[in-house]
Parts: sequence; structure tokens; C-alpha cells
Amino acid sequence: MKVLSGLSLQEIEEITDSLKASKFRARQIHNWIYLKSVRLIDDMTDLSVKFREELKQIACVSDVKVKVKQVSKDGTIKYLIEYPDGECVETVLMRFDNRANLTACVSSQIGCAVNCSFCATGKRGFIRNLTYKEIIEQVLTIQRDTGLKVTNIVFMGQGEPLLNLDNVLKAMEIFNDSFQIGARRITVSTSGIVPQIYELAKNDMQSTLAVSLHAPNHEIRKQIMPIENRYDMEQLKKALKSYVDKTGRRITIEYLLIKDLNDTIDCAKELAMYLSDIKCNINLIPYNPTAKNDFQRPSNNSIQKFKYLLEHSGKKVTVRLERGADIDAACGQLKGKAEKYNESTDSES
Repeated sequence: MKVLSGLSLQEIEEITDSLKASKFRARQIHNWIYLKSVRLIDDMTDLSVKFREELKQIACVSDVKVKVKQVSKDGTIKYLIEYPDGECVETVLMRFDNRANLTACVSSQIGCAVNCSFCATGKRGFIRNLTYKEIIEQVLTIQRDTGLKVTNIVFMGQGEPLLNLDNVLKAMEIFNDSFQIGARRITVSTSGIVPQIYELAKNDMQSTLAVSLHAPNHEIRKQIMPIENRYDMEQLKKALKSYVDKTGRRITIEYLLIKDLNDTIDCAKELAMYLSDIKCNINLIPYNPTAKNDFQRPSNNSIQKFKYLLEHSGKKVTVRLERGADIDAACGQLKGKAEKYNESTDSES
């Protein structure tokens, strides 16, 4: 059985050719999947009943299911999506007041090998890469469930996107071509996989590169991000400067503020110095506590002082709006909760 979601127009044409139908039929199917986000072949109402019956004999729209769905009071929706092999991944729809943008935060891997100490996903370890079709299914699931059109994509869910670069780039191509989402509305986040940053520069990626820095120096960063032991901040800085030189694109620096660890005035000054000659914006992220560690969120006063010092250095600085705090919004939390639920129900049966 062919799964239509994730197929290119050319691949759909191969299916319609096998049914002796026109290429126009392939375009109709393509539009139903990506622009109208249908759930079933029977929903493709401008296809004849006879053709739909023939198509259903060899194809289906999707083979994934929503295992858990949580809706926040701020409109954020988080999904735990299950693939045919039983593995699950998280994806989030984020909405912002007074903005037309609807942002999908997608995952690129099941589990993660980077194992940052503040991240629930890393505790699972790396399980496997997602195929580009499985990445695309996350956005289609959101659109099918809500009836809304996603306008922005951020690769900031589970996994390290640059360790699954081929599938991520292919998914980005389809988001651009089939979903009609502009390249500059797509952001790829990395913990700092230096060789792949150079590779992205060669590809002249028009999307935004976001770098999860989270520390002002080597000593603090290696405490919370083991990747620092492989690609340290000096290597990372050279790669980022090279990326900016080659692409002309401004980088986004992601910085997770953790109370009494990396939120001090000295940390802000050191971070400003490190970023002084890198063309970038800075996104400060107040930590969202999980049960997996003892890290705490800084006070609002500490956050604003940190922001002021960085702005004083000439950088554009934003504090990320907290979304979905009431629905296990941090990556890996929903998966962990689902596993605990399954364990408890198994033990009761």
C-alpha cells in the first residue's frame, strides 16, 4: 500500500499513470494532500467515485496516528505521533496573539545522541533518524487535525537536525515546493555540529540557522552540553563566522537561561564578547523546569538584566514567549509521560 503523504508530484504521477489517469489527476491529489490536508482519499471530492475506489486499492493518505494530543490554554497544541513501527515523536503547533503566523516545531530524530543535560529527549538516547516523509507527516498531522495552514517551520523538536541532514534538507525542499512555505520561514536549529555547518554554507541555505549555545564559555557549556567536548566553542565560532561570510545570512543564537548557572552579569558580559564579531540575533529562553533535573528558571529581574547587557553590546535580543507551559511543552516530556502511563496500565492489567 502506497502512502501518499510525503510523495512528490512526480511520484504521484507514477501512481496515476499506473491507473491510466491523467497528470491533471496527480496535481489534484497533490493539492488535496499538501494544500487541503485531507485525511482520506474519499475526501478528494473532485475525483470521480470510480477513480477514488481504484486509488484506495493501492494507496492511502497516511499511516501515522495521533497517540496523545494536549491543548494549552494559550492555544499551543502538542502531539505525540506514532509511526507504523511503533516509535513515537513529538511535534507542536504554536500560535501567537495578534499574529497570522502558525509555527510548527518539528522533530528530526527519535531520541537524540547529543544528550544535553537540560533536555528530556536526550535521556532516551538515539533510536533512529526520521525519514523526510516522517518529518513532513508531522506538519500534515497538524493541518489535518486543526484545519489550519502552517506558515512557519522550526526544526527545534526532538533530535539534532544536522545529524540527519539529508532527510532534513529533503523535507525543507518539500515544505518549500509542495506546502508553499518560503525558505526564510524555515529555521534549522543545531547544538553545534561543526562539519555540517560548513556543509550548510556550501548549500547556500536560505533558511535561518539557529545555534543552541546556552553558555558563555567552554567550562559551563561542557557541563550541560556534552557536544562541547567534541566541537568546542572556538571551533564553533570559526564555523559560524565562515557561514555568515559565505551566505550573508544572520544567525540566531539560542541561549537557555538557567538560574545561578549561566544567567549572571559576568556570563552576559562574556557572552557579549564571544558574539561581538558574529552577525547574529540572540533569543533568550527562560528555562522550563522538568522532573529530570534540578535546574530552575531565573527570576524576571535576572532575565531583564541579562537582556539589557546584551542589547547594550549592540545585538538585537528577544526573550522567547513561554508557550504551552501547562502541557509538558519541553521536548521529550510528553513522550515520557505517555511511557509512564503505558507502564502503569500494563501493570494494572
